[in-house]
Amino acid sequence: MNRVRKNHALEHATIHILSEESSYMRLAGRSDHRGFTLYGDISSETVSEAAAAALRRVRAGERHLAVHPNCGTNLVTAGFLGSLAGLLSNRSTRDGWRGRLERLPLLIVMITIALIVAQPIGMIIQRRVTTNARLGDMEIVSVKRKNIGALTLHRVETVI
Repeated sequence: MNRVRKNHALEHATIHILSEESSYMRLAGRSDHRGFTLYGDISSETVSEAAAAALRRVRAGERHLAVHPNCGTNLVTAGFLGSLAGLLSNRSTRDGWRGRLERLPLLIVMITIALIVAQPIGMIIQRRVTTNARLGDMEIVSVKRKNIGALTLHRVETVI
């Protein structure tokens, strides 16, 4: 599990580096115990350079690069907290649909608050649970491009 967390940190840092070059770049990633995959139309050389820079910078102390505001962890956190707020604000079923509709403003407020607090909570969860910025002696072994129809992906293999 710790290998996945370290690869997840490097994935985020790589995306941060790539985003510094172009804020319009559309990328997604997925990490596992052997590395990570980036989805997006970008050159292998650019991905390779960004991953190497990310590894260097995180090791040099820029651990904030290991968390990303668009991470799936934040989406799951928002979904969980929004659902919980919805359940708590609309828990009575005895009132029927009329009672539920009367509580709709409360439901909207509760879910809005949940979504507002989800972002910082998701970032904390990333720092403490889903990423590990202590990359130690991690090495990037290879960066390979693959095209599947119109989809371009890059597989970044690491060893830890």
